[in-house]
Amino acid sequence: MQVIDAIRERRSIRRFLDKPIPKEKLARILDAGRLAPSANNKQPWKFVVVLDQEMRKKLADASKYQEFVGEAPAVIIAVALNPDYIMSCGVPGYACDISIALDHMMLAAVEEDLGTCWIGAFYQQTVMDLLNIPKEYKVVALLPIGYPAESPKPKSRKSFEQVICFKHFTE
Repeated sequence: MQVIDAIRERRSIRRFLDKPIPKEKLARILDAGRLAPSANNKQPWKFVVVLDQEMRKKLADASKYQEFVGEAPAVIIAVALNPDYIMSCGVPGYACDISIALDHMMLAAVEEDLGTCWIGAFYQQTVMDLLNIPKEYKVVALLPIGYPAESPKPKSRKSFEQVICFKHFTE
């Protein structure tokens, strides 16, 4: 599969089959995130993989009761290990680093015929408490992953001309 094909095929999946993910597939997806670039190559992340059904249900509750989070056979929790680091451009490093890593995982999941959904709606402290994450770190996102039980249509996107400008910024 070409990367552009994975990008075009990726959808946010909110219904999953009750089917476990083979360890080899999950390992390839996690490795895609591990290989992602990061500021100064610090790789300031940790990815907690939750397979336990009871814990996945608790994570669904902590995700503002988005039940499908707990129905996925696995949930990957992305943790920033240096949330106070600000890049010289003024942007928090973890926001970029973890986004790139999770995007790599999401595209790798498409290649493995799996679906994901980026979860940013969750109770930070609850997730940290559930997973024993030290207070100096920050949970950035949850990524439920599994075999899709739905095939959502592509969402509309703005045109190329609406989002791309050359030489300088234009409205």
